[in-house]
Amino acid sequence: MKKQNIVIGVAPTKRGFLSMEEAKRQKEKFMAVIRGIHPDVVTLVDIDDICENGILFETEKITQVVEKFRRAKIDALFTPHCDFGEEQCAAGVAAAMKVPTLVWGARDERPNTDESRGRDTQCGMFACTKVMRRFGVQYSYIWNCETESEDFRNGFDSFIRVVSVIKAVKNLRIAKFGARPEPFMSVTANEGDLATKLGVTVVPISPNTVAARMDQLIGENSPRLQDYVANVKQRMDASGMKEEAVERAAAAKLAIQDLMEEKHCAAGAMECWSAVTVLGAPVCMALGELSDEGLPVSCETDVNGAVTMAMLQAVTLGKEACFLADLTIRHPQNDNAELLWHCGPFPYSLKDSSSVARLVQGQERFELKKGPITVCRFDDVDGKYYLFGGEGKGVDGPETNGTYVWFETNNWKMWEEKLMFGPYIHHVGGIYGNYKKVLREAARYLGMIFDDADEQGVYSL
Repeated sequence: MKKQNIVIGVAPTKRGFLSMEEAKRQKEKFMAVIRGIHPDVVTLVDIDDICENGILFETEKITQVVEKFRRAKIDALFTPHCDFGEEQCAAGVAAAMKVPTLVWGARDERPNTDESRGRDTQCGMFACTKVMRRFGVQYSYIWNCETESEDFRNGFDSFIRVVSVIKAVKNLRIAKFGARPEPFMSVTANEGDLATKLGVTVVPISPNTVAARMDQLIGENSPRLQDYVANVKQRMDASGMKEEAVERAAAAKLAIQDLMEEKHCAAGAMECWSAVTVLGAPVCMALGELSDEGLPVSCETDVNGAVTMAMLQAVTLGKEACFLADLTIRHPQNDNAELLWHCGPFPYSLKDSSSVARLVQGQERFELKKGPITVCRFDDVDGKYYLFGGEGKGVDGPETNGTYVWFETNNWKMWEEKLMFGPYIHHVGGIYGNYKKVLREAARYLGMIFDDADEQGVYSL
């Protein structure tokens, strides 16, 4: 997997006339917490070399802080309030940087008395966010809570994931392998709008180019290909396939991976079944294996599906694989469960430990594991972008072919109605974990309309 790298500028603020000693104490407490949150992914850029104790309260220091953050190419900004703070300083930096901004301040321990002045932190957060709104700053916030609380830790973790999704989309290059299969009008996408509105670039690559690279790998009889074939056969029962068919399916994975990396593409959309005659092998297994490499590729040249998968992988900071599934049938006994299925392109890493993986005609066959799953779909209509999202869990259900998981929701009828009347198709992305609130927040920054699967609809009869 390919982990994200998130750079966050940290610009604590205090009110000029309030206690520096207390502000410093607050800063040391929250810095100790955030340094321990995804240190393998997050780089923190402080202002200790510019401001007294690394806390911004003088307006004349705004320019220097902004210049440092620009040199560091920060992806996001954190403006924690050590007390009431200086809204002109916090908002001034945020307005200049124009990156996702997080506002928070620690809950005050006590009110003011005649003998001593407290911090009035929450009061200052209200003032600061008003100024940020006026300056056009897009910001998130963690509610006024204790530094040592799970609320603060979870809130900062969620913000990192939001930034990861935004960064993934705005820098996304999608390898488009071939045209869509003729019957699949539903997967059409506006590549021009993706580029101008979101910064997503679609890079065309011919299936003939993939086939030629596959032939090259097989003709060279490279140790890399042979090692990979052995690895596949060790993990999956391929006894029903001829040796040369397994080799060609493995070569497809390596060829697609090489071409995506050469074109600097982080996701892909594959023509798949209609390109089998060109490639000489199904690419189902290749798609699942590529997702495990951190290179998610959608089926049936679903470009918006590729964007969906890139967002889901980013929500895990690039640490977990995602999958793209068909919404197929309702559970025979469970009214709130749906079959998430496809012919064989799911990541092997998500396989249930009790399910035996088989490779049949180049297509994987196994069941995914149980547990919490977030499902979403990025799509468009009438020049507007939407993100459908909801949470559920993998549950027991009848065995079937291909790769699959039975997915239980709180109320499938509401889900189905949203999917019927929204600009969505039968393809949805899935990721293990609960990430709906992160996706909702990322959609707000990206100018997408978030469509909550669990909100009551009004259309069904």
